[in-house]
Amino acid sequence: MLADRGAEGAVVQGLRAGLHLPATQLRKLVAFIGTALPFWRDDDLRRPETAEDALSDQLCDFLNDVARNSPGLDAFKFQRETRDDSKGGRNLDIAAKPSGCSIWIGDRHYSPYDIFLPIECKRLPTPAAKKRDPREYLFSSSSSTGGVQRFKSGAHAANHGFAAMIGYVQDQDIPHWQQELGKWIDELSTSAAPLWSANDRLELERHDKGGRQAIFNSNHARANGLSDIAMSHLWIEM
Repeated sequence: MLADRGAEGAVVQGLRAGLHLPATQLRKLVAFIGTALPFWRDDDLRRPETAEDALSDQLCDFLNDVARNSPGLDAFKFQRETRDDSKGGRNLDIAAKPSGCSIWIGDRHYSPYDIFLPIECKRLPTPAAKKRDPREYLFSSSSSTGGVQRFKSGAHAANHGFAAMIGYVQDQDIPHWQQELGKWIDELSTSAAPLWSANDRLELERHDKGGRQAIFNSNHARANGLSDIAMSHLWIEM
């Protein structure tokens, strides 16, 4: 069924063999999600949507279908609006969890009830509305809704050293938003130092031939004595 939907090409090397190896497995899971994004976007069965929640619902369904039919990736399930495992009053947009197995990364154990990879999703640009900060992918001056800000402050994934952001690019293109985020980070380095600095800039890891899908990496210092967090940023032009 998935092959008929064009999703077969989204499958990358499985994770089953070597699940007990170091945290490179987290990045392999990120690579799987990044490769799947264009197949999800172009799926003929997908109803066009623009709202963040609707897009994330669709993406979660698609990732579960593809993972279930991919040897190795069937060790994972994707859940929407999952209760954060360190901040009970907050929900993660998407959480990847072990499915029917346990996973060890270093000395940390993940059961099917544990969040393996916390994921936050944001639209680019931020929808225009009262009390919405255009920089919301990174930071919000009027609320705690800033995407990366939630991870830096410990509001999300305080007990995780790795997380991911998914950016739904709905206007302009990926190079435009990479440049915009660089400007915003420069501004925050002045107005919100020392939590923000030039070290928060996103570094390109890879993109597809058309430049409509890209993965960036970043490392972020965190507040309140929390250890730093590494992040992958997966962007898809809608």
